[in-house]
Amino acid sequence: MRGIYTAAFLDRLVTQFARTRGVESLDLGKGFDLITGTSTGAIVGCALAVGRPMGEIVKMYRDHGRQIFPHRIKGTASAIWRMFVGGHYVRKGDHVLRKALSDVLEDTTILDVFQKRSISLSIPAILMSSHRSWVFKKTPKSGVRDDHYKLVDICMASSAAPIFRSLAAIDDPNNDHGVEQVFADGGLWANNPIMVGLTDALACAPAGAAIQIFSLGTCSRPEGELIPARKVHRSILGWKMGADAAALSITAQEFAFDNMARFIGNKLTELGRPVTRLRFPNKDVPAEMMKYLALDDARPEAVKRLIQQASNDADIAKSACDDPNNADGRMVKALMMSLPEMPKTGVKMETTT
Repeated sequence: MRGIYTAAFLDRLVTQFARTRGVESLDLGKGFDLITGTSTGAIVGCALAVGRPMGEIVKMYRDHGRQIFPHRIKGTASAIWRMFVGGHYVRKGDHVLRKALSDVLEDTTILDVFQKRSISLSIPAILMSSHRSWVFKKTPKSGVRDDHYKLVDICMASSAAPIFRSLAAIDDPNNDHGVEQVFADGGLWANNPIMVGLTDALACAPAGAAIQIFSLGTCSRPEGELIPARKVHRSILGWKMGADAAALSITAQEFAFDNMARFIGNKLTELGRPVTRLRFPNKDVPAEMMKYLALDDARPEAVKRLIQQASNDADIAKSACDDPNNADGRMVKALMMSLPEMPKTGVKMETTT
């Protein structure tokens, strides 16, 4: 559900720059050669890639969130209840999410995006038949394996978070025998996909070309626990049937991969291959936001508060863009001022069959 923060942040920032430029809207997806996103980030990233306005994605989360997550895991009692009836909830949510994604992404394939929008995509998931990482990918160097996967299926696969959602059983477009492949959430190994993006950028960008990475999170909660030694014997209920372990993994990955990307980018820059990394917003989350940041919190008050926080953070980002002495602001402003115009209703893509 925190993807609504990302979509609302981008919607607010793009809207302000569109007004500055005196146009209806801006095609943010066309500002990038490569877009990568994991789980809820895959949904936002694919919507950008096909030229959908971010306001439409905010509406998708707001209208369907309660049906996608009809039962929130909020404590030990709810975790125990989920153990017995969870299959009903995730099955219902799976159907609603697929329908919502289909309304936005239609039958567009990853090849359609590459051919008709000149945008590469790299979307992490896990292939359950081998328990190995999988990246749905179409770039100038990627080959044809994933060409005919639909973006709806890719998003279902990348966001198939264990405990919270169903696994994703999707048709294998390379097989004519009705075979399905089952995938789990890419966030189990690449919740922060910055290293996936950097790897593909290095593989695809012309030799010596500068690489700019714009990394946007989902209003990640400040984490950490001071645990007395006598409290370390935490078992399955202490982890809310695994829900808290998932949140721990997400936070640890975000920090680790950001720092790896920073280190590698700095070294590449020293070696003459400029890599610039910008993560925004980069301010601390207000303490009162903590109660609204669960991955499955679709309550109206949580949705409203995430949108409000995104709007506040976007306003701060715009102020940085208006400050000529702010290096990050200059980088974002240069991107926004270079974007092509698009209608407020978005781009209408013709798809292949």
